[in-house]
Amino acid sequence: MIKVLVADDESRIRKIVKDFLVAKKYNVIEAADGEEAVDMFVSEKDISLVILDVMMPKMDGWKVCDRIRKESAVPIIMLTARSEESDELHGFELGADEYITKPFSPKILVARVEALLKRNQIITGGTRQIGNIEINKDAHTVKVLGEDIILSFKEFELLNYFIDNKGIALSRNKILNNVWDYDYFGDARTVDTHVKKLRSKLVACGDYIKTVRGIGYKFEVDDNEKEK
Repeated sequence: MIKVLVADDESRIRKIVKDFLVAKKYNVIEAADGEEAVDMFVSEKDISLVILDVMMPKMDGWKVCDRIRKESAVPIIMLTARSEESDELHGFELGADEYITKPFSPKILVARVEALLKRNQIITGGTRQIGNIEINKDAHTVKVLGEDIILSFKEFELLNYFIDNKGIALSRNKILNNVWDYDYFGDARTVDTHVKKLRSKLVACGDYIKTVRGIGYKFEVDDNEKEK
């Protein structure tokens, strides 16, 4: 059974989320504060997805997301009453995959959980190397110049989408429609934020992602760096 960690200091919110997820046959574990969320994530080795509130006692959701992301690419959904654009972008910069504001529709939340998990299962296919980037889709690992790097689930999807469309100029809307493959209430800034973070993590290979003025982005590798 797929295990989901729900961390929120409001027991009512945890119950609503748990009831809807359990109805879909998910195994839900709960945390009432940030420290408990981190402890549970460390002790439970098979958590498939995390839902985090931002404003929690002891340790806020931002810090929990950052701690988890340093050791895992598990999908993370931020669930919060903070609706400012800067907060949403900050969540993405920390490695969150989705950002849902309160009040929210439990059915929409479940749909996003299922979409993230479905995409996570679809990304399979063994090891692939392009330029100085090596990707193992089965293990969900990435190496740059032989060194392991940790990508969030969405960053991993984005990198694979760029590689699958190597040499093609991709608009931000097209990237949104394909990497966020359901009704996502985001805009071009979401893509830009993820591209910025992905470039940073790819270090020297971040230059493979070219900005195409007036369109979006294109993934290109120098001629002397061969794809295997």
